[in-house]
Amino acid sequence: MSENTIEKSIPAKDGMPGEPVPAAEEKPARAASLLKDGWTDLRRNPMFIVSGVIILLLLALAVAPGVFTARSPFVDGFCQLEHSLDRPSSGHLFGYDLQGCDIYTRTVWGTRNSIIVGVVTTLLTSLVGCVLGMIAGLRGGWLDNVLSRVTEVFFALPLIVGALLIMSMFNTGNVWTVSLVLAILGWPQVFRIMRGEVIANKHNDYVMAAKALGADSKRIAFRHILPNALAPVIVITTMNLGVYIAAEAALSYLGIGIQSPNISWGLMISDVQDRFLTAPHALLFPAGALSLTVLAFIMLGDAVRDAFDPKLR
Repeated sequence: MSENTIEKSIPAKDGMPGEPVPAAEEKPARAASLLKDGWTDLRRNPMFIVSGVIILLLLALAVAPGVFTARSPFVDGFCQLEHSLDRPSSGHLFGYDLQGCDIYTRTVWGTRNSIIVGVVTTLLTSLVGCVLGMIAGLRGGWLDNVLSRVTEVFFALPLIVGALLIMSMFNTGNVWTVSLVLAILGWPQVFRIMRGEVIANKHNDYVMAAKALGADSKRIAFRHILPNALAPVIVITTMNLGVYIAAEAALSYLGIGIQSPNISWGLMISDVQDRFLTAPHALLFPAGALSLTVLAFIMLGDAVRDAFDPKLR
């Protein structure tokens, strides 16, 4: 028996002795098959296609807003008070806001900050939560107890309320401070999922077999446990990306998130909240962009869950 495989015999046929077959090779084949089947199901899911198209458009808006509008909201003379709250026209599709700024241009440029906050926060929460969850699940004992109690403290704080408390310590708000604050409050959810998956997987037969064959703990963690524990984490982080975008908009709406002269959909909604009856267009367009973005990421998370969550297959 080799060091990295477990052999099993095929029953004898026509009097011939059974041949040893490396059983450990079956698991990578099954894993590859699950990924292939999941990707096949994902491509056939209309919800994935629709959300993917919307997200690709949002990414294009965030990376190259100048392609979608010739104006820039950061140049002098962009806002003209004589056009305050003017309704949509042929040259200005979304009309003007309270300060006489073109709403279409500000909505396009505001996409960048929302996407940055969502992506950066998701990456930070995934990194911290996965690393600490792996450590807690593998080590166990007092370290697991300490990390678990710390996460319970964070779970006691609602996301928006906790973010308000922490953001009040900063003088100014920008995409990086908002992302950091949301990541500080968001990593415990990823930690709890990763820890549970690691604990569930480390007692499986293939892990025990790898230990019996002399595989070291590092190889077991990264070759056997981590790949099988990542699927639920990917699902929850995909869905949380839209949640973080909505949280940034809420903080900016409350005046403690992204601050002017930066552009945020939450700020745009806050500026015209008292004039919805007289100028509904000034609120509906940024609010619609925010709702569409959050919905797209939630739809993507649902599609990924349906395709890759083994409990649903």
